[in-house]
Amino acid sequence: MNKDFYKHIFNKHQDIEAVPSNKEIATWALGLIRLLFPEQSKRLFHSVKEIEDELESSEVQLRKIMDSTGACHNCDNKEKAAKFFNDIPELYRLLNTDVAAILDGDPAAKSEFEVIRAYPGFYAISFYRVANALFLLEIPLLPRILTEYAHSKTGIDIHPGAQISEYLYIDHGTGIVIGETAQIGHHVKLYQGVTLGALSVEKSMASVKRHPTVGDHVVIYSGATILGGDTEIGSHSIIGGNVWLTKSVPAGSVVYHESQIKVLERKF
Repeated sequence: MNKDFYKHIFNKHQDIEAVPSNKEIATWALGLIRLLFPEQSKRLFHSVKEIEDELESSEVQLRKIMDSTGACHNCDNKEKAAKFFNDIPELYRLLNTDVAAILDGDPAAKSEFEVIRAYPGFYAISFYRVANALFLLEIPLLPRILTEYAHSKTGIDIHPGAQISEYLYIDHGTGIVIGETAQIGHHVKLYQGVTLGALSVEKSMASVKRHPTVGDHVVIYSGATILGGDTEIGSHSIIGGNVWLTKSVPAGSVVYHESQIKVLERKF
């Protein structure tokens, strides 16, 4: 093999940006989520002080991860980690609204414990909420690594930059895609295979709103594709399964895909 190729690969290894492993970053986030929601953990705490110490330890871990990430050298890591943890009560409140939305919306859900422990929708949402909080602090790389980790586990792809209000309900969830500039109101229900995507993926549109806006109390059924930064779904609308939508609809709309289905009687 050509020696220049070996040299090229070697130089790439020397120049690569230092970032902790995805597993280490995801383990930190999982530890935080399990601390907030013991339904996902077997660990027992015997005093409030132990909880306080664990949160302080998690903050130190986040700061170390940021310090170890080459892109974070000028990020005011200590200040941003402290800001993230000061906002933990709000993060916890938002996640509890999502638990309530799933429990109230899914007839199959029997308890909060079941939603928190077993539902992939809550798993993906919890990683998104953590990642979004980091994203809003302009912390590089870590938010995307976290949401892609959840994507790999659940099949639910939520960009950390998406703006999602409280009481998000994801049912089943596999195949859901929510783009970076999507905006979702409160009490929204999304079923499997929904895409909130862009009409164009040109690099020149990186700083432009490319993904739809979804109002409050909207239901979007499985397989629906809604595209475009100018596309707005009015509040209290219902978007049926397999709909392809690239234009806005007013509040209270019902949009459905009309197909022809033929049933032929078999002769035995």
